[in-house]
Amino acid sequence: MKQDHDTCEVFCYDEAKVKRISSIIETENLAPVANIFKALSDETRLKIAYSLLQEGELCVCDVANIVGASMATVSHHLRLLKNLGIAKSRKEGKLVFYSLDDEHVRMLVETAVVHGREVDERD
Repeated sequence: MKQDHDTCEVFCYDEAKVKRISSIIETENLAPVANIFKALSDETRLKIAYSLLQEGELCVCDVANIVGASMATVSHHLRLLKNLGIAKSRKEGKLVFYSLDDEHVRMLVETAVVHGREVDERD
């Protein structure tokens, strides 16, 4: 019979550790965090966020050309990123410019990309 190396061979747990971590998790609102990761799990939205990370600020037209998508598609993705607090926008005349919302978002995107490179190099 094949041995599964991803699970414990016996069921036991550290009751104090489980209670402590469970109480921390119960008091923390992780839904907004999950929504951020869901938004960034879409490759087009991640390309958009990474483009904004590289340039700092881009208009919708530039983003559409960079990611190779229609203005409507990019606008939809940018609106979602804005609603989740990942991006922010400003209007200048007839153009709308987007940037990442804050340093936390920039760090999150940059860290994820660096980690992705490292995983790719290991394979």
